[in-house]
Amino acid sequence: MDYLKYLTKEIHSTVMATVDENALPVTCAIDIMDYDENGLYFLTARGKNFYARLKTGRYVSLTGMKGTDTLSCIAISVRGKVEEVGNDYLNRLFEKNSYMYEIYPTKESSTALTVFRIYDGCGEWFDLSKKPIDRESFSFGNGIKTVDGYYITDKCISCKKCIVVCPQRCIDFTSGYARIIQNSCLHCGNCFNICSEKAVVKRG
Repeated sequence: MDYLKYLTKEIHSTVMATVDENALPVTCAIDIMDYDENGLYFLTARGKNFYARLKTGRYVSLTGMKGTDTLSCIAISVRGKVEEVGNDYLNRLFEKNSYMYEIYPTKESSTALTVFRIYDGCGEWFDLSKKPIDRESFSFGNGIKTVDGYYITDKCISCKKCIVVCPQRCIDFTSGYARIIQNSCLHCGNCFNICSEKAVVKRG
């Protein structure tokens, strides 16, 4: 819930991807206007092509970023199922996002709008403002938390070539065996490529 709250309150504006009738990706800027235990909420107009893609595709992915430059950036990416929940949520979103009254100033003008919810999703938090970087996977609803990245198996002979090429120095040998500190890993693959023993494996 903390990640959904941050996405809604601190980032708010995201780039959302859907797929068109030719199975080609299409992106658009979408504000995430609310969240709760059931997912994330946004709205759109029924006359837009975006609405048609949401109705036929049933899945979305999005990324939002906050920061003044790359090294101060926090990013959250989410993917999940999407469903139309209709006008029952419209007043709630307008009340929490008062700028919408500037765009649709009358009740009559807002009749084109409808609300969608992203549910059963998973995502990733990625914070470049920390050294080493901080990343974390999460899920909500019935979404399945992804487990990807690089892992070191028992084939490792502790030659430590991998730590020399690791940009975040996130390979730890202090426990008596080698392990990658996943929350600090860039997933660059340097360890995988340099390991002569094939002890590093990629998952996901």
